Amino acid sequence: MAATTSLQTANDPTKQYTYLAETTPHIATILGFPSRPSTFPALYTRTCTEIVDLACTIAAFEPVRLHVRPEDVPHAQNLISKCLPANDANNATQKANITLTPAPTNHCWVRDTGPVYVRGVKDPNQRYAIDFQFCEWGNKIKELLYNHSEDKTLAGTEEGDWPIMDTSRQAENAQFARRVLEIENSKLDSNHVIRVESPIRLEGGGIEMDGEGTFMAAESSVIVPSRNAGLSREQIETELSRLLGIKKFIWIPGREGLDITDCHIDAEARFVRPGVVVVCKPHVKCEAVYWDIYREAREVLDNAVDAQGRKLEVIDIEEPDPDLVKGDVPGEESCPAASYVNYYFVNGGLVIPAFGDAETDKKAFETLKALVPERQVRQVAVNALPRTGGVLHCTTQQVL
Repeated sequence: MAATTSLQTANDPTKQYTYLAETTPHIATILGFPSRPSTFPALYTRTCTEIVDLACTIAAFEPVRLHVRPEDVPHAQNLISKCLPANDANNATQKANITLTPAPTNHCWVRDTGPVYVRGVKDPNQRYAIDFQFCEWGNKIKELLYNHSEDKTLAGTEEGDWPIMDTSRQAENAQFARRVLEIENSKLDSNHVIRVESPIRLEGGGIEMDGEGTFMAAESSVIVPSRNAGLSREQIETELSRLLGIKKFIWIPGREGLDITDCHIDAEARFVRPGVVVVCKPHVKCEAVYWDIYREAREVLDNAVDAQGRKLEVIDIEEPDPDLVKGDVPGEESCPAASYVNYYFVNGGLVIPAFGDAETDKKAFETLKALVPERQVRQVAVNALPRTGGVLHCTTQQVL
């Protein structure tokens, strides 16, 4: 292992970078083990189990770097051992593919807190990663999730007040992308990743790219004062074009304040490949506002062309019955983030959620499998994650 390496930050405001599609072969996948302050007590155990189940599934395809608070390492290791018992020889490769990385991490939403890997336009062999300076989804620091929840009792523990997301842990969240890169570089002898500090504040789940210059996002989670006060759409687009190699912007309206993310695009619309987009269609039981967002998104996408001039092929995937997902924990999402398009590409595969609605789980699997026949498709059962605001794509970040 190399000695600890100081992190180099690129500071040339004219240098151009390019984003590689999620389907580009990964070096590894980043995951984050949830801390107690970042979860509801009643959902903590289940959240931890779902993250480990996801890690074990991804590990069948590629290495996994599971970032864990040092005090939580034994817990994470125990869950991995339960998921991949040592007495099953078939589990050996998967288990070896999971590395527990001690780090000051809280949120399991590493798509938002972690670095976004890119390449330099003029030096494509050099690895860079953009730090979008995570700001608690537009400085949402007074949400119930970050304070003393009404749900203070966790079965099987002797906890009193559940620990809160205080200012020191918020600072850890803001520094997570930097810390990930420091840890990665400390283990490399060469080709260190160079950090690029973005003047634009956003989250990785709030942007979607096809790797060929096309960008999708909701205005409500990017072009808003909570992230980018004083910056115009034109200024934001100019900087994102430089950082991600964007040539065509497709914006849907979204809704600010509807959920903690302000309507992240990775729960609404995703590229399967350039020119093909899948859209989350609300269940018939969903509130009218979600149907409004869907119809607005479809109108935009149905009339859009991508950076290469292609008219988009747009395919709906319907959400599960929300009654089969949601629970009754005070403060959890009133409408679970039960989106099948919140999937994650891995090397040779596609990992998608299963929410417990047998009909829609099967239909989503069949639809996506038909769209990526060359890939193995795996489903991971989730319940706690959507009830607190995200699914599989939200909890993963590819290392390129």
